[in-house]
Order: sequence, then structure tokens, then C-alpha cells
Amino acid sequence: MSRFGEGWRAAGVLLPLSAVPAPFGAGDLGPTAETFAGFVASAGAHFWQILPLGPTAPSLGNSPYSGFSAFAIWELYASPEGLYADGILNASDLDDLKIRPSARVDYPRALAAKREALDRAFAKSERGLLDDPGFRGFMDFNRSWLDDYALFMAAKEAFKGAEWTAWPGDLKDRREEALREWGTKLAREILRVKFGQHVLFGQLTRLKARLAALGAGLIGDAAFYVSHDSADVWSNRRLFRLDSRGETELMAGVPPDYYSRNGQLWGNPVYDWPRHRDDGYSWWTHRILHNMGLFDWTRLDHFRAFAACWTVKADGRTAKNGEWSPGPGAELFDRAAPGRELNVIAEDLGLITPDVTALRKSRDFPGMRVLQFGSGDPSGLSTHCPFRIEPDNLVYTSTHDSNTARGWYRKELDAKGRRALELQAGHGITEDTVAAALTTLAWTSPAAVAVTTVQDILNLDERSRMNLPGSPSGNWEWRLTDLSPLTVRLADSLAELGTVSGRDNRSHPNILSYESAFAQP
Repeated sequence: MSRFGEGWRAAGVLLPLSAVPAPFGAGDLGPTAETFAGFVASAGAHFWQILPLGPTAPSLGNSPYSGFSAFAIWELYASPEGLYADGILNASDLDDLKIRPSARVDYPRALAAKREALDRAFAKSERGLLDDPGFRGFMDFNRSWLDDYALFMAAKEAFKGAEWTAWPGDLKDRREEALREWGTKLAREILRVKFGQHVLFGQLTRLKARLAALGAGLIGDAAFYVSHDSADVWSNRRLFRLDSRGETELMAGVPPDYYSRNGQLWGNPVYDWPRHRDDGYSWWTHRILHNMGLFDWTRLDHFRAFAACWTVKADGRTAKNGEWSPGPGAELFDRAAPGRELNVIAEDLGLITPDVTALRKSRDFPGMRVLQFGSGDPSGLSTHCPFRIEPDNLVYTSTHDSNTARGWYRKELDAKGRRALELQAGHGITEDTVAAALTTLAWTSPAAVAVTTVQDILNLDERSRMNLPGSPSGNWEWRLTDLSPLTVRLADSLAELGTVSGRDNRSHPNILSYESAFAQP
């Protein structure tokens, strides 16, 4: 894909992979995702943007920004249909695993179905697996993280989900003899975990290739922090602010902001940046280049923490009583990719100080603007106002953390804001038309890339919100039950808007009509 540059205009659609319709309880990397890629291309968009794919769990609120690895892909996203297409599963296997469609992801049932699919596939593939050059090549290429992750997940299962700080002391502390002993005891489960990752990375590669064939690309997402109970922290304790027992010493969060009057206390351990610097930022280098290989562009969540992060002592109950600590700044990116352009999108929302903007611009990373933060601003001074957005940005009608456009208009926008929005749009607006109005403002703005969500394409209300920051439950569950609401007419409407705003990508010769993939007039 082309780099963001002066005069370049593109469009994108945001839909978490978990929200894609699929017959097994949650969206996955299977044929429905490939069909949705056809909708993205037929709508004239250049990008499909997703949320982080890392392994999380119901115990972590199913948040894609909390998980057991910064490198692995969650088994929830494995496609049984893809395994069937590869000749590993039978049609009867698919019938056994199907789950009745629902507008909310049932994570426990969906995880159980995907785990069963991978177990069956592994049982059928196990005998010749270590002789498969493709599998061996995958293990060799990803050895820097895969060995630790596979042992970590196998041990978690053996210890019934216990956090690594509760494991036997010799394994908790990664003594060489214990690693060998448990590596032998858990050898089959370790191999199964690696097999699952091989499947998932292969399916992601196939989806990315499908998008590329249509002239589109995939925008991935990477959380800034990692969870304390993760393979990353367990295998790299010295790179995090932990105490002598391995427990979190300083927690991450953000001070009070638009989303929360008490701030947000995330609980993740913060990085020990001097030790990262002494190590040449090797862990971060691997992580950034890993994402560059998986996606066409990668959104770095909470980019401001590379300049300075909000830290709270481990006994803190809210994020109010914290302090700013310096981050690594440009040095990290200079060491990770000297002289190389990185396809990184900086999530620079929230409390952004001049040093954060300077850091972003020093590496020519595009930033983010959200019309809900500026559309309807009676003062017209916000940098999120459609006419104030600078070209080196992506502009969004909504994000996974905000309300839907319709929900925002119904629940959050007061009378003055509604009047200001109408003046910006140049016409009257109701809750039935607000999502289309924001989409038009985004597409006609100066931003290099304009992105809308599937919820806003369908003008859905607050019940379809993906996440309410600070809320402990009910998040990350919304999904489409099928693709039928995403009609050819909607795709054509977005493409027409792309044409008049200079963002239409339908000239690619390999784009097949969405109608041929999904007949829904």
C-alpha cells in the first residue's frame, strides 16, 4: 500500500474481527471475513481496520488490549471452515461445532468450539508435523517469542489457569532445569499450541492476500502495554517494573479525561525503560517488526506513552493519584528501524502535549482525529473539527471506544452541539441521518484517510457500542449476525462518496463485484 503523503486520499472501514458473522459463535479468519473484504473493496475503501488479535480471556474481560502475548494470535479467530478447506477437518466436524447466530459474542462457547476444532486438526496432523518443512520454518522464524508462549500457555492449562506468579517457584523464576523438566512434561501440549499458531498465522496471511488481490490493505492494532499475566512479562521480568516477588510495582493508566472523571486504572505493569535502552530495545524491535509483517499498517495504541506515561503505585485504587514518567521517545523507533520508514499510525487521542505531537511528526507517523470530539463543537477550535484536521491524520466517525454516531447524537450531544453540527454539515440532521452526515464530513475533510465503522454505515444506536471505557463488563461483545444488512446499495453509496471526495479505490483491476460474492440487492 502507498504511504501517507501529500495529496493522497484514502478510505477505510473499521470492524473488529470478533464482530464478523461466522457460524461458530464469534468472527474468525474464515470465508465470511473474506466476503467482508469484498464489501470493503466494493465500497471503494483502501483499508479494513481491526482491533488487536492477541490472546485474551473472559477473565480479562475479553479485552483485545489485555492478553497473554504481544505476538500470538488468539485461538478464538481460528476458522474451522479454513481447516476444512485445507483438508484437515471433515464436513461433520463443522456441523458438530456450529453455534446458533447471536448479536453478542458468547466467548466461552465460541472459545470451546475453536479449541475443539484445533484439537481435532492437531490430532489428525500430529504424526508428521515435525517433518513438515512449512511448520518447522514457522517455528524457526518465530522462535524469539513462540517457545516461551507455548510453554506459558501449556503451563497455564496444567495449573488450571493460575497466574505465573502462583506457579512452582523454579518454573516461576525460569530456572533452566525447570524449563527443561516442564518442557518435557508438557511437550505434546506445547506442540499443539505451536500448531494452533501456525494455523492462525496461515489464515491471517490468506485473508491479507485476499485484501491485497482486491487492491486493499489491513490495518492492525497493537496495545502499548502487556498484561502482567503474560508470556512477555514471565519471560522478560527485568524489562518491567516488578518487585522481588514478580508482582507489579507500578501500574499503567491515564489521568481523568473525556471518558472517565477518575481516570482509567489499567493495572498493567509499566516498562523499565533504562533496561530496555541497555538491551538496545530488542524486545520492542521484535514487536514492531513482527506487526509490520502481519499488517499493512499498524495502529500503536496509547502513542502518548512513548513520550510520557501515567504511572500509579500498585496499591492505588483509582488513576487520580499518579504521575507522569518519561518514555523512550524517538530513540526507540530510531533503534528499532534505523533509517527505515515504519507503517505506523499513532493513536494520539486524550491528553496530548506538544512533546507527543513532536515525537509523532519526527517519524512522520499519521495521527488520529475523531469527528465526535469536534463535530458539534460550538467554538470550532477543536483539532477534531472537520475543517481543522490536518492532512497527516486519519479521521474517524466513531471508534471502538466511543459511542456510535447515532448513540452519540441521541445520548451525548446537547442542543448547542446539534446546531453546530448542522452548521458544519450545511443541512438539518436527525438521529436517522447523523451517521451519514459524519461520514460525509469525514470523507470530505483534509485528512489523508477517512474511516467509518460498520455500526455507523448501518446507523446503529448505542446498543451496538463496542466498548465503554471504565466499564468492567459487557464490552467487546457486539457483532453482526450476518452480512445481509451490508447491501450492494450501501457499498455503492460509500463508493460514490469516495468518488466525489477523491477517495474511491475501485479502479483496481481485481475487484470483483460485492454482489457476485454476496447477492443482496
